Amino acid sequence: MKGLRTAIYKVSDLNAAKEWYAKVFDIKPYFDQPFYVGFDVEGYELGLVPDDEPVTIKSSNVLVYWGVDDIQKEYDRLLALGAFSFEKPENVGGEIMVATVKDPWGNVLGIIFNPDFKVK
Repeated sequence: MKGLRTAIYKVSDLNAAKEWYAKVFDIKPYFDQPFYVGFDVEGYELGLVPDDEPVTIKSSNVLVYWGVDDIQKEYDRLLALGAFSFEKPENVGGEIMVATVKDPWGNVLGIIFNPDFKVK
């Protein structure tokens, strides 16, 4: 088993989600097709796939946390971009801070500040 490679979010409006996530991560997709949009986020894949099902409450039993340097600043920026608060920033031990928001399509997007985690 190797480390995390890809996080996939299902969205009802692929074009709008592509634009929103391009702003969130300040990058353009490297792969852009009607069935999949892929972003390379510093070596990790963020994928968007169309969701033709009606919007329902999405489960939050699997969370993906994207690393940030300033949890409060990033949390506030996500809210300003149109995300909805899910879990406000909180300390979970030591200097580690986590928070979650929901994107405009109901997907949970986690952010984490963890000074002890180093990408290999």
